[in-house]
Amino acid sequence: MSYVDGYVIPIPKKNVKAYMAVAKKAAKIWCEHGALEYRESVGDDMECKWGMPFPKLLDLKSGETVIFAWITYKSRAHRDRVNAKVMKDPRIGAMMDESNMPFDSKRMVYGGFEIVVKSK
Repeated sequence: MSYVDGYVIPIPKKNVKAYMAVAKKAAKIWCEHGALEYRESVGDDMECKWGMPFPKLLDLKSGETVIFAWITYKSRAHRDRVNAKVMKDPRIGAMMDESNMPFDSKRMVYGGFEIVVKSK
């Protein structure tokens, strides 16, 4: 089965445009190094009535929204190889300067997931 790196980021709404510019560059880099798919999405319907909504889970502050994103790989081993190449890519290093990030990286939630059910 496939493997996915997933992450959720609380971000000030005023910074979404800047974040998306960085995300587009990151998507290109990850895919150049072999990722199968790179997706970034911005919170739209955050007022769900069932379960725990992202704003509550992430303790969103006024003026913040959520980035929900994932990168797909063939397997965990493939993910590890791709990420090793990405982390050595100087373009990524230049984008990871904490002082220029459009979000607080300490609030980012991240993990690797083995896909166990796939509809197509």
